[in-house]
Amino acid sequence: QVQLVESGGGLVQAGGSLRLSCAASGIILPFNTMGWYRQAPGKQRELVATITTGGTTNYVDSVKGRFTISRDNAKNTVYLQMNSLKPEDTAVYYCHIDTSRRYWGQGTQVTVSS
Repeated sequence: QVQLVESGGGLVQAGGSLRLSCAASGIILPFNTMGWYRQAPGKQRELVATITTGGTTNYVDSVKGRFTISRDNAKNTVYLQMNSLKPEDTAVYYCHIDTSRRYWGQGTQVTVSS
């Protein structure tokens, strides 16, 4: 079993910044992918960004240049630095890890006011 604990969500004004963190614990394979999805009210969950153990990253087009994903492999922790936030970034952000299978965090709310 793998557990994911997220932190860092909150309320911020448009143009502001937030940093999300997600720590994984349990039985984790040495090569894995961690990342973030988000789900806004009435919308499907969408990929935000992912990062492999080797550091390869992938971003949805709408966050490129504004969000940066990083990780600390020794701590099995992934971070999402979100800058220049927009109201349309408002959503519940879910951390995940793809190891023996996909595991999800409980979600953290990010609200961007205009």
